[in-house]
Amino acid sequence: MSRDPALTTTSYAILGLLAVRPWSTYELAKQMDRGVGRIWPRAQSKIYEEPKKLVRHGLAEATKEAVGRRPRTVYSITPEGRRAMARWLQVPGSGPVLECEQLLKVFFADSGTTADTLATLRAARAWAEERNTENVAAARAYVAGQGPFQQRAAQTLLVGRFLTDYYRLVAEWADWATAIARQWPDNPADAVPSQSEMAEALRLASWTSES
Repeated sequence: MSRDPALTTTSYAILGLLAVRPWSTYELAKQMDRGVGRIWPRAQSKIYEEPKKLVRHGLAEATKEAVGRRPRTVYSITPEGRRAMARWLQVPGSGPVLECEQLLKVFFADSGTTADTLATLRAARAWAEERNTENVAAARAYVAGQGPFQQRAAQTLLVGRFLTDYYRLVAEWADWATAIARQWPDNPADAVPSQSEMAEALRLASWTSES
């Protein structure tokens, strides 16, 4: 039995890509950047060690190839790797973990200036727009039947819709927060919350009790 550390979610992210097709480490890194990295960014920092771990666990195999004069290693999934992937999918995963430096800066806005907060909110809006530009391009490709791995469009649709809603949420929240922060005094510590907005926040938060 392998003495390597237990497989992590990142391990299975790599294994899932290998279940689609064989990849070189360079190709895996590109795919992480354009696809899986949008929903599991931690995988990007592990891209060079995880495939080797999968090989040691017997879940993947490495083949040496040559591209011109340059050697490369291509990883592919093994039958045991496919069985491991299937077992992993049988167990529901954990929920999202929110990590947003911009949101943290807004949370502590009273230690800075209103101008600082407005700049952060502009950056949040710009981030959402930039990410959604890639999202729109991908959606158009799939609708035209030319998306990467078009045969997986049914699965990609579910994740793509989540990302679409998420980017839109960030953009709409940034617009809403900006409209409020513009009414603050220069020192956010002196800002007074709007009672109507607080009531609306409560109404929105009560969606679980409405069903």
